[in-house]
Amino acid sequence: MNRILITITAVVLCAASTFAQLDPVKQTREYRIANERKLLTSFVEMLAMPNVASDTANINRNADYLIGSMKQRGLNPRLLKAADPKVPPVVFGEYFTPGATKTVIFYAHYDGQPTEAADWTGSKPWEPVLRSASLEKGGKTIPFPRTGETIDPEWRIYARSASDDKAGVFAILTAFDALIAKGIKPTVNIKFFFEGEEEAGSPNLKEILEKHIDLLKADAFIVCDGPVHQSGRKQVVFGVRGDVNVDLTVYGAKRPLHSGHYGNWSPNPALLLAKLLASMKDDFGNITIKGWNDDVEQLGPAELKAIADAPQYDEQLKRELGIAYTEGGGKSLLERINLPSLNINGIKSGDVGDRARNVIPTTATTVLDLRLVKGNDHIRQVAKLRKHIESQGYYVIDRAPTDEERQKYHRIAKFNHVPGSYNAQRTKMDLPISIAVIAAVQRTSAQPVVQMPSLGGSLPLSIISEALGQPTISVPIANHDNNQHAENENVRLQNLWDGIETFAALMTMNFR
Repeated sequence: MNRILITITAVVLCAASTFAQLDPVKQTREYRIANERKLLTSFVEMLAMPNVASDTANINRNADYLIGSMKQRGLNPRLLKAADPKVPPVVFGEYFTPGATKTVIFYAHYDGQPTEAADWTGSKPWEPVLRSASLEKGGKTIPFPRTGETIDPEWRIYARSASDDKAGVFAILTAFDALIAKGIKPTVNIKFFFEGEEEAGSPNLKEILEKHIDLLKADAFIVCDGPVHQSGRKQVVFGVRGDVNVDLTVYGAKRPLHSGHYGNWSPNPALLLAKLLASMKDDFGNITIKGWNDDVEQLGPAELKAIADAPQYDEQLKRELGIAYTEGGGKSLLERINLPSLNINGIKSGDVGDRARNVIPTTATTVLDLRLVKGNDHIRQVAKLRKHIESQGYYVIDRAPTDEERQKYHRIAKFNHVPGSYNAQRTKMDLPISIAVIAAVQRTSAQPVVQMPSLGGSLPLSIISEALGQPTISVPIANHDNNQHAENENVRLQNLWDGIETFAALMTMNFR
């Protein structure tokens, strides 16, 4: 009997040892540690290419770079194009695992937000630099490491798309590299889907998806975009807010007027716009536009529990951001991002600083960013906004006013719904794929993974879900203080390294 027990114990220990040797997370970490400098060089090379979607020549350079990179990996890459040749293509690739019964599409986008180079501190958007820490913590520019030099995981790379979202592209491809290099077979068939105009609102994504619907058949769509939780814990996100933008201009006199000769007499469009915008929110930051929240689909018990269980980080964030109060009358950030929002992206009227002049400007313009939650429709939400502006006494048109209109109407607003809108999307948290994704990400972290019903940001997941009929789940990897969409965008190296492990775990998840 003792001899049998000893034999069984030996077999179990041997099996456990073999499993440990093939553990995808452990093996991926070993691969990354052995190749850190080479990986860093490759990532910087990717970041050095300008990638604004409207810059056709450079966005095609990025696509060609990815095609070449994926060919080297044997991923059978190709460009999925819209009818308009100027539309940035999707870079697609695939890898089939013998015996796999499930297929997962891994998504990231390779385009980035436009930016003004003069706003960056000590660097330029597409000239990546390495810093010893974040700028806010006094990080200094340091040289990229040479062979054999230690790489500190707290260092940060500053460049456009360092976090949003070339980090996602890089993490997905490197995770695949690590598994193949270590002889670990993915448990699912993998399709790679790298979009080229997400930051432009994905206006042509639906056309591309529907054109290639057979090629894109899969059981799930997993997205790498956005930040981890503000506490630093990894998170799995089951939804995103929708997004729609509106350009709004109000008018004063037909030519600039001397503020001494005409001030307090000729209407000032800057003041008109300020009052109009102020009419859209109360003193607590709650939106006062009629019916704004009427069609919101309420969160269910699982979503409410997820919010309650998530780390509460508002006070820490307020200290970090240097703000003494928040909008919403005391509601938490996690509660507020599950409501539709209205943000002023920017205002322009006249000049300030050294360029300031004593004039009454002719126009005042703003760009409004409307974030939507499940239940909202972007067409309806824009209509509510327009109706509110009309209720404030404005004659609303979609072009510059004529002389006749100027004489007839006291207040005129040009109102343009910007192309590239989409609705919110939310996947159920108890689906088999949802459970599998949570379990896979949890394998990479000693801390409980944060589960969120929705991100505050937006992705075209409703377009994807409607076109392909697939559940969509986001697994973000960037540090929460990455300055995405703004100057000085950055990624913390440990977040990049963690992201590689996370996606290696997802490529080897137990999805039945």
